Amino acid sequence: MSFLLAQSIECGLLLHLCFLLVSSQYCVPRKTVSYPSDLKLFREDGILHYSTMLIRDDLGVLLLGAREAIYALDINNISNKKAEVYWRVTEEKQRECTYKGKLAEVECRNYIRTLHSINDTTIYVCGTNAFSPTCDYMTFVNGQLTLKGRQEEGKGKCPFDPFQRYSSLMVAGNDLYSATSINFLGSEPVILRSSNLALRTEFKNSWLSEPYFVYMDFVGESVDSADGDDDKIYFFFSENAMEYDFYSKVVVSRVARVCKGDMGGQRTLQRKWTSFLKARLDCSFPEPSLPPIVQDVFLLKHKDWRKSIFYTIFTPQSGMSQMSAVCAYTVSSIRDVFNEGKFKTPAAVETSHVKWVMYTGEVPVPRPGACINNVARELGMNRSLELPDKTLQFIRDRPLMDEAVRPLTGAPLLLKKGALFTRIVVDRMSALDGEKYNVMFIGTENGFVQKAVNFDGEMFIIEEIQVHENQNPILTLRLSSSKGQLYAGSEFGVVQIPVSNCSRYESCVDCILSRDPYCAWDVSSARCSSAHSLSPEVAMQSLKEGNVSLCPPPDPGAVVNFALVPGNNIQLPCQLHSNLAQVHWRSSDRPVHSNNKYYIYSGGLLILNVTKADAGVYACDSVEQINSRIYNRTVVVYSLKLSPDKDVVVSTVTQISIQTLNTAATSPGLESEEPLLPENQSNTSRMSHLETAVALLSLLCLSLLGTIFWIWGRQHWKCFNCTLCSRSIKERKHNQNRTSDRKLLGSESGRPCSNNNNHCAVDFKRNGEYHFPPKANISNLDGLGYIRDESEI
Repeated sequence: MSFLLAQSIECGLLLHLCFLLVSSQYCVPRKTVSYPSDLKLFREDGILHYSTMLIRDDLGVLLLGAREAIYALDINNISNKKAEVYWRVTEEKQRECTYKGKLAEVECRNYIRTLHSINDTTIYVCGTNAFSPTCDYMTFVNGQLTLKGRQEEGKGKCPFDPFQRYSSLMVAGNDLYSATSINFLGSEPVILRSSNLALRTEFKNSWLSEPYFVYMDFVGESVDSADGDDDKIYFFFSENAMEYDFYSKVVVSRVARVCKGDMGGQRTLQRKWTSFLKARLDCSFPEPSLPPIVQDVFLLKHKDWRKSIFYTIFTPQSGMSQMSAVCAYTVSSIRDVFNEGKFKTPAAVETSHVKWVMYTGEVPVPRPGACINNVARELGMNRSLELPDKTLQFIRDRPLMDEAVRPLTGAPLLLKKGALFTRIVVDRMSALDGEKYNVMFIGTENGFVQKAVNFDGEMFIIEEIQVHENQNPILTLRLSSSKGQLYAGSEFGVVQIPVSNCSRYESCVDCILSRDPYCAWDVSSARCSSAHSLSPEVAMQSLKEGNVSLCPPPDPGAVVNFALVPGNNIQLPCQLHSNLAQVHWRSSDRPVHSNNKYYIYSGGLLILNVTKADAGVYACDSVEQINSRIYNRTVVVYSLKLSPDKDVVVSTVTQISIQTLNTAATSPGLESEEPLLPENQSNTSRMSHLETAVALLSLLCLSLLGTIFWIWGRQHWKCFNCTLCSRSIKERKHNQNRTSDRKLLGSESGRPCSNNNNHCAVDFKRNGEYHFPPKANISNLDGLGYIRDESEI
């Protein structure tokens, strides 16, 4: 037994280390909010696919495009519809669409895919129009939406297929940039500028190879440019890679750009982009896999455009993994790759196919793909029409850069397993400490919005909020920073939620530990309030450290008295305030561990076959670690007293003083033990089972040891879960808890064990459920110069 004991101790230490590593990553949202009461919803019977949005703060409306309908909704409360207009397909168009093999009631309808501001009152709108894309002009005047009936050909501006991803952008109210397919079959992708001087990409695989367009945006790089550079439009998409040699197609993520002042070439590249360049986006997942695929992008703009940041969502191209990532790229880093990087060039090899390698020859002057800048002007070239053929022929055949664009931090900002990310927006918030924090709002495929922020390299997910009751994927996510509101669209409706609801944090401790830049503890009113309306003199915030030492002493808590009947099983619930906290039970100030008498699980404590000796006070503590600090607070206290009458169980509530906050500096051996339920077995059988378990545990230790060192070697992945130790163990514990709950609760398992946050205790043999009052004070673009609008499927 000495060898087995040594192995057990060794493995226990390894498990402890693994849990410490996992807890430091904060890959789990601290708080989960299920369908909050402050959510506002809009949907209309018979209308589907609410996928296109345009925020008009100047008009006080959110313009919403759906299937055959456009709505003007009150920007402060989208449940209030101000106006609507319907744009339905004609019977003739629908009939033509069905003749081409499309479904009459699904594809052969008019899906609104484009909404762009032209001036203060006029909006440019495009729809798929039964696979015959059409555009029109719409006005919002005197509270009324009106289609002007000036319909235009929408080919190249709007996709044919209502479920095809695409992107578009209006610049200066008259130049429409779009990235979509220009034909019915979807086989001719194009990046097009529709204006007095229309330009497009070449129909060559080296330019676009079965692309999946995601996003585009404008960056005014001509402002304070030392080299007299031009403004740029950046595009994000994925496509079949041409630089990799594989037997099958491999998809990679790209960023491309063109110059706003591009006019095409005189002879070569006539009416084509002379400034089209593209590069691969690097966002490495920790697990060996194919390159991840970009799904959505958001440009967080800075006064100095060089510091503007593209936040991007990536998901695996293989369905085997459920990991999502957020990578960030600065405009300056992308610019450096395009302006200074090497090019790739096609080279024929013996196997008669083309291989793309780094170009090592002489690069023409002016530099291929560059905008007209001071260098070109000094050579007498003031327009792209004056560029020499040598430069244009070079970029026509070599639009791909050799170097990939690296993320801002060298690795993903956020890595998370679970429901895949779908959409992202980012807000910049000034906190009470004088610093500004970039707060990410991330939509998921199961209808949640996660709020995350990076504190000097530490990624922290503040909360996740369920915004769609039926967990429908979030197809569109928009942010109004001026209103402090988020708008999330899905197939079946659109919802509005505030960027933060500080009232969810009922105590000073909860408010501070939430580490929400939008919230602070108001000392004068003793409540968690919006930090925007408070000053540092009257409010408290501790975002980086989560330090609650300045919080006022807590008020006395409540003790729930429960009558004990010998022979019964008793459940004492304990609901923690944080998903990152762990539960610790104590009785008479001594730790309670799982054994044949006590069973500790995520929802509380189960005492089996109670006796008179089990009478006493039981306290449930929530233990949470923020950086190196450990916070211990008592959630609920139960007093079990022997009932004078075994047939009657009586409960009362009395007040006592309990310590609800204790900051410790010791190492947090915090994981609750959750063994299997005790079974009747002989000592010999127990020994045999123990030896088998420890032997298996020893094998697991070897794997854990390798995993731990591997994770230590990759600390820059701040949110990677310790796959072998944390995920499997936590999932196994979760499954065991669910199984155990069902096994023990029987018919009672479906009944809630808390009502309105009140704690209750359950006497199983008597099938009794007792609710008690809650403890006292317990802490549980106005005329936009350019408008981004992409339709998401």
